[in-house]
Amino acid sequence: MRTDTIEIRTGDRAVVHDLTRDCERFVASERDGLLNVYVPHATAGVTIIETGAGSDDDLLTALDDLLPRDDRWRHQHGTPGHGRDHVVPAFMAPSVTVPVLGGSLALGTWQSVVLVDTNVDNPVREVRLSFLAG
Repeated sequence: MRTDTIEIRTGDRAVVHDLTRDCERFVASERDGLLNVYVPHATAGVTIIETGAGSDDDLLTALDDLLPRDDRWRHQHGTPGHGRDHVVPAFMAPSVTVPVLGGSLALGTWQSVVLVDTNVDNPVREVRLSFLAG
């Protein structure tokens, strides 16, 4: 297995950050296998979604509707409503696995691998990329 970490600056607002190009670069010299993308944080997730056509904003809106940033959360440290950020990984897993065929991600036409970070208190995230050869 080959593994590496990348650092992503997400800033001070909720974001859907496209990791696809980072993933493509990581597997470009490989053949067939599996790429695992993992975020080791309690308030972020990784998923596969279409980006650039509004779906990324729709995802953040859906999370806001489902998990409002208000004072209902028992987890109370950080900015107001930060407790909901700790619930996000229950809905958005901390990892995804993507097949790699001939050094290319086997994604659908409109699919992108993304980091979803709603935590405005942590502006920098680590993402681990791990390739398991087939």
